[in-house]
Amino acid sequence: MMKRLLLALLLCCALLPAQAHKPSDSYLSLDVREQRVSGQWDIALRDLDYAIGLDQNGDGQLTWDEIRARHAAIAAYALERLHIAAEGAACSIKPGAQLIDQHTDGAYSVLRFEALCAAPVATLAISYHLFADLDPQHKGLLRLSHHGMTSTAIFDPAHAEQRLSLTAPNRLQQFAAYVKDGVWHIWIGYDHILFLLSLLLPAVLLAAPADNLRGALVDVLKVVTAFTLAHSLTLTLASLSLVSLPSRLVESAIAASVVLAALNNLYPLFRGRRPWAAFGFGLIHGFGFASVLIDLGLPQGALLASLFGFNLGVEIGQLCIVAVFLPLAYWLRHTWCYRRLLTVGSALIALIAVVWFVERAFDVQAQSIGL
Repeated sequence: MMKRLLLALLLCCALLPAQAHKPSDSYLSLDVREQRVSGQWDIALRDLDYAIGLDQNGDGQLTWDEIRARHAAIAAYALERLHIAAEGAACSIKPGAQLIDQHTDGAYSVLRFEALCAAPVATLAISYHLFADLDPQHKGLLRLSHHGMTSTAIFDPAHAEQRLSLTAPNRLQQFAAYVKDGVWHIWIGYDHILFLLSLLLPAVLLAAPADNLRGALVDVLKVVTAFTLAHSLTLTLASLSLVSLPSRLVESAIAASVVLAALNNLYPLFRGRRPWAAFGFGLIHGFGFASVLIDLGLPQGALLASLFGFNLGVEIGQLCIVAVFLPLAYWLRHTWCYRRLLTVGSALIALIAVVWFVERAFDVQAQSIGL
């Protein structure tokens, strides 16, 4: 009975949702000057359409006229879910201009606003509840600027209320927040998980010497280390804006890497070179990991700390997956079900990844903005 339950856990990895796009994030920038706070809030149009309905004629395409007609509704919906207070008193928020901008994962509404506080600001108390009732995985990424100093924070349902000091930003807390966000991004990054598991599935069967846990562990470490080195390299280069690739190319290549990694379990495409394949495709996955940090737009000084914390979080999340997967896979390695999982599961993973590739490469099912 226990083996069946554990096998069901492994099978779940092959039955993840067909949608594997970048998680829902918004980007909130606040610039504090004495009593006045200037804000800009970038919110994905796809999320707003789901929440309040932007596509008025239901044709699956958003036009500028449709978005402009809902400007008041967008501002009201968003600002009702953001509260700013200073020195114990609420700051009054007034909406300003609204624009559209392109992020790595699509079009965003850009809402500008001004908040006026009763006294010069030393500490901001921010309450963030955007999409809290619709998407428990949504996160708000904040950049707070004051006299050339920048601090950051990440809001989610568990951390919806935070106090941020303008004089002495808590760098350790900020670093810990990015570690946590890195862990979360790998855990909900279905394409990254399926790529890694596709490479790990045969590890307990290819162990040398045969039927040896140590051999399987060495094989896994080679694959994971290669993947880690590669995506850490491109994550750093992309986040520092030293190398840039089109989002559609990156996301399509990630989907293609999942297809090839899964097919390798059915037909040996890499022929004993799985660590090299992990390294090569890991270079592409690093650009995918970097998208959230690029969209946040941190200045260089803050970016270095957040970059390291986020990358560390990705590695921790990745090692947690390996720590759960390897003992279960080794225990089940001689069962008929595991070998069936290797073949049927890999075929299902390849099929799901083909769907992702078509969606991303040809922009299928994505709403377009007719401007």
